[in-house]
Amino acid sequence: MALAIAHTDPAALIARCDSTGVRTARGEPDYEDGAVLPAAPWQPITTVLAAELRPTERSADSTLVELVKLPDGPPPATLATLADQLGDPDAVHLGQARSPANALTTTANDQDGRRIGLHLDNWDRLRYQAKHTGRRRLCFNLGPGTRYLLLGGLDIRAVCRDLHADPEDRYPHTDDLRTYAALGLPLRVFRLRIGPGEGYIAPTELLPHDGSTEDQPQPSTAAFWLGHWPRGVLASLI
Repeated sequence: MALAIAHTDPAALIARCDSTGVRTARGEPDYEDGAVLPAAPWQPITTVLAAELRPTERSADSTLVELVKLPDGPPPATLATLADQLGDPDAVHLGQARSPANALTTTANDQDGRRIGLHLDNWDRLRYQAKHTGRRRLCFNLGPGTRYLLLGGLDIRAVCRDLHADPEDRYPHTDDLRTYAALGLPLRVFRLRIGPGEGYIAPTELLPHDGSTEDQPQPSTAAFWLGHWPRGVLASLI
């Protein structure tokens, strides 16, 4: 399964989306060895590629990436309750993460602070057969700076099919992505610009991803939730 970004305005998607290949980190003090990272330079996506990123009629809501606006109306009493009216009463607020300015990727491991690069979430502990049914992550950029969502062009199930003769009983993992990239197998990474007050809903259990503030002069803070949200629950930016 390939990356699918919900949009009705290809020009709006092209205006905020770039693409490049990937590389593997080796001997870089800020990164884990084997971390999968964007390889410069970034290039704007074409109209042909924008069309290829459009979901098909068979695309399940749980597999879609959406770029979204903050809800209209007065702000909630607390940030944690912002997602309460979006259609999943069991949605979970994960908290906030502050990212420094000009960071190629933003997520660090808890043990030594080294960044992990493109990775898979595993909140739902799903096997290969069900990985596409996991909860999606809602993120809002609280600013002050702009940030990016980085997304791999292939989902982790496609990666596992290329690596393993019998992936059915596996629990797909970031290590599978790292093995795939180290072998030089084809993978593109896409960079989607998210301004302050903007957000995304994305299947981060399924798609390799990370945040980025590359070339941005200001830090930014992101707030996160997990839930089973239908497509279109928030107004689209694109």
